[in-house]
Amino acid sequence: MDEQHNDTNIGPRDVAEPLRRAIGDRYLTYALSTIMHRALPDARDGLKPVHRRILYAMRRLRLTASGGFLKSAKISGDTMGDFHPHGDAAIYDAMARLAQDFVIRYPLVDGQGNFGNIDGDNPAASRYTEARMTIMSEALLDGLDENAVDFRPNYDGRLQEPVVLPASYPNLLANGSSGIAVGMATNIPPHNIGELLDACLHLIKAPDARDETLLNYVPGPDFPTGGIIVEPKDSIAKAYATGRGAFRLRCRYEVEDLGRGTWQVVVTEIPYQVQKSKLIERIAELIQTKKTPILADVRDESADDIRIVLEPRSKNVDPDVLMGMLYRNCDLEIRFSLNMNVLIDGVTPKVCSMKEVLRAFLDFRREVLIRRAEHRMEKIDHRLEVLEGLIVAFLNLDRVIDIIRYDESPKDALMREDWGKDHVRALSEADYVPPATVATEDELGLTDVQAEAILNMRLRSLRKLEEMELVAERDKLMEERAGLEDLLDSGDLQWKAIADQLREVRKAFGKDAPGGARRTTFAEAGEVEEVPLEAMIDREPITVVCSQMGWIRAMKGHIDLSQDLKFKDGDRPRFIFHAETTDRLLVFGSNGRFYTLSAANLPGGRGMGEPLRLMIDLPNEAEILSFLIHQPDRRLLVASDAGDGFIVPENDVVAQTRAGKQVLNVRDGARALLCKPVNGDAVAVVGQNRKVLVFMADELPEMGRGKGVRLQKYKDGGLSDATTFTFADGLTWLDPAGRTRTESDLSEWIGKRASSGRMAPRGFPRDNKFT
Repeated sequence: MDEQHNDTNIGPRDVAEPLRRAIGDRYLTYALSTIMHRALPDARDGLKPVHRRILYAMRRLRLTASGGFLKSAKISGDTMGDFHPHGDAAIYDAMARLAQDFVIRYPLVDGQGNFGNIDGDNPAASRYTEARMTIMSEALLDGLDENAVDFRPNYDGRLQEPVVLPASYPNLLANGSSGIAVGMATNIPPHNIGELLDACLHLIKAPDARDETLLNYVPGPDFPTGGIIVEPKDSIAKAYATGRGAFRLRCRYEVEDLGRGTWQVVVTEIPYQVQKSKLIERIAELIQTKKTPILADVRDESADDIRIVLEPRSKNVDPDVLMGMLYRNCDLEIRFSLNMNVLIDGVTPKVCSMKEVLRAFLDFRREVLIRRAEHRMEKIDHRLEVLEGLIVAFLNLDRVIDIIRYDESPKDALMREDWGKDHVRALSEADYVPPATVATEDELGLTDVQAEAILNMRLRSLRKLEEMELVAERDKLMEERAGLEDLLDSGDLQWKAIADQLREVRKAFGKDAPGGARRTTFAEAGEVEEVPLEAMIDREPITVVCSQMGWIRAMKGHIDLSQDLKFKDGDRPRFIFHAETTDRLLVFGSNGRFYTLSAANLPGGRGMGEPLRLMIDLPNEAEILSFLIHQPDRRLLVASDAGDGFIVPENDVVAQTRAGKQVLNVRDGARALLCKPVNGDAVAVVGQNRKVLVFMADELPEMGRGKGVRLQKYKDGGLSDATTFTFADGLTWLDPAGRTRTESDLSEWIGKRASSGRMAPRGFPRDNKFT
């Protein structure tokens, strides 16, 4: 019933098809539209449709590089209304990008007004800015009136737009491109146009040149913001040969001497597409979080140029060490990806090597050259036809005047008139082969074009000098036509002409032209080795204070540990010890995790400090059990209140993140109880039942993580305390009166690990603690 009901709802114009096929066909159509008409550039002119249409609309508005400016709103409006039926905001953004000299190596739009800046600020609204073309964009459009490329109807069929621009230089590599299509993307860095043209000239001489040879001419990208490429040459060669890869790009900096041994780093060029404001915010964040403790301050002193000042915390720091830390932690070093995915013939997307892209450009230039030559020949043929008619008119001037003066239809009369041998002689001079429209010896009348030209001739032209000029012009055009015929018949002449054109472009835009010199240089990576914290921080004494409630601070100097300190109401001291700013501190929680802190990053001691839980991810239900200065070669005894424990090397407990490192596994209601350095060859444990057990430390396993082994056996209760000591020196504790007491004869309490032990000796502390 449902199927019959559905069939009755299908109208005469509706088409029923499976949903899978319908979605697949429509999505494929969308994908192809995105790939061809939005995201991927054309290898021939290096432009996407929106950029091509913007430049063509500006040309129609006659916004030449030497002319006046026009409001950007007018340009984007004309582009949208005539050629690109999308949002004017998107069109204006695309146009603004073409005007930004920190984004485009060779800007194609000359902007007047606020077109954004390297800080990441957006351009002003289109009604406030003005624009015109640059000489670079005019070079892309050169030859458009000479049938150099195909035209197609615009979106509504009212106008014609070029399928591709003639492009006098390889704009795809010169200015680069980026875009995300459906299932594919492209990302091409800008290059130096002089180097690209040198590579093109080499390819003309040696079409089978290897990819590695082209690197002698194009060693790598040339970013508009400069910088230093530190990518190995082998990696660059592989990237250009395959069309995929990446380039490591660093900032350029100088070390300024401030006198008396002090200095500062000044960054003068930042990596491509890095926003300066966000970069400085990131560096300031590194200073605030003390991830780069050797950096004291950052200042932005930029005007028209880039000037970012980095102040070291100490003059003893090596500038290379400082910059090495910043390379790892911020965008003073980036990796720029290369994905040369382009429309190689305007239709087919393909990941190309640099040689393939340049080859596509050169083949396109040959096609443009042939089409322009053929167009010029058509113009010459038309002009020669007119010239022959004018020359015939001068040879038979009196008869022409009589026809024009007395005949009712002078044009028809001129075409019917038999001009005799003079006409044939005028047409047959030199080696000129007349077009099919020109009269021959059997048909001695004038053509329609010639008759019209004679009728439109001015009276002032009826003089002997004009006849001489017509003959001279005819001879010159016939000579030019012969040269064009030779050009069209010879591939060698065509490539020679293309090479000459490229040399002219190189002369205009190459390294000797304003702004044509290479900006990005090359250097070895110079990897900076990991430097210990002690080498980066001034070594200063501090006193670490942690309260019972978990508030921590670092007071300058080694103060008297017995003096009274201020704490919040209801709080009291828990851990107080001397340390150095270069120390790393270990915190052990009752959840069995170790947390690591840098002493240099602790808050100052002027106030009450800060909660420790803001610096590490210690759960609220977990208690701080131990606070130690990290000693790399030391071993620690860790144990839970269930009586399980083991020995762990201190190097294995250092955590790299705020979340800490799980070392002692506790479960089923158990909690970590203690963490103590191993000092000696024996272990003493006491349970809540006041039974003491002594055994040798080598009975405990050394582990990096785990639950551990049983230290002492209990019928009820659990572990109260444990310690390590040197068996020969005896076991020491404080009696209830506070006196140190040592028990040398431990034979009564010696046993195997995991045994029950014996009752504590007389005078053992009531809290069942060894210390």
